[in-house]
Amino acid sequence: MTGRALVLGAAGRFGYAAAEAFRMAGWDVASQVRPGGARRVPRGTKAIETLDRAVVSETACGTDVVVHALNPRYADWHRLALPLAYSAIDAAETAGATLMFPGNIYNYGAGMPQLLDEATPMAPSTRKGKLRVEIEQRMREASERGMRTIILRAGDFFGGGRGSWFDLVLAKDLRRGIVTYPGPIDLVHEWAYLPDLAAAFVRLAQMRERFGVFETFGFPGHAVTGREFVAALAKAAHRGLQIKRMSWWLIHGLRPIVPICRELSELAYLWQQPHRIAGDRLKGALGDIPHTPLEVAVSRSLRELGLA
Repeated sequence: MTGRALVLGAAGRFGYAAAEAFRMAGWDVASQVRPGGARRVPRGTKAIETLDRAVVSETACGTDVVVHALNPRYADWHRLALPLAYSAIDAAETAGATLMFPGNIYNYGAGMPQLLDEATPMAPSTRKGKLRVEIEQRMREASERGMRTIILRAGDFFGGGRGSWFDLVLAKDLRRGIVTYPGPIDLVHEWAYLPDLAAAFVRLAQMRERFGVFETFGFPGHAVTGREFVAALAKAAHRGLQIKRMSWWLIHGLRPIVPICRELSELAYLWQQPHRIAGDRLKGALGDIPHTPLEVAVSRSLRELGLA
């Protein structure tokens, strides 16, 4: 099953990957971006340059799936995250479309268990986590009014260009043979390779009419230790790498005066708590889950950055 998809925030990393994946699967794709952003959308998709909520809803008419990939900068989350979610909900409700959203694990908070599944209680301990829970609650309320919602929850993104922990922290000094790792090297951390995640979105969209009005799935990407991830980086870079610990003390110290440090400081616990996402429910729905081997995914990601 294919159809028409509207990707909100198609110039962002996940939005671009989702728009490209839907296009490659034969969908008619409209890519919403801010004014002037048309050159940043995938070829073969129709660019919609607007920030106007009413125009977005009008554009959604006749659409089968709306993908909410609007993601404000960390420092703007408290101000923009909910209004952007309302815009996505309005668009999907107006069109009678299925709303799809990439959930994350902020919802579970600092006391999260090591294994996360669809039944894990949400106990957010940060502002971003509380906002994420509220966004999903607004989507659930819309589903109670009849809008179908599919949330696919994933770990930290990598692949698809710049703007993630992968390139901004881990690989930023790779040319000098240094990897900066944000947490204990032997703790398990959940990663999501973007092309795999986007492919899973398309597969769920194709099956959307089999689901209830509000469905959540966990995406089991690459749950690996820091040591395993660094080993994949070293193999892809064809060199030995020195592991450097991230200077959290400095980030915490600058939290009161530097906005980005305040936002990063809130997320430090994600690198101190071992965690993985269970994918049993997703596997039951899809059968085989899109999965690129870690070494291949890391190598491709480095090539995209010009580092391999």
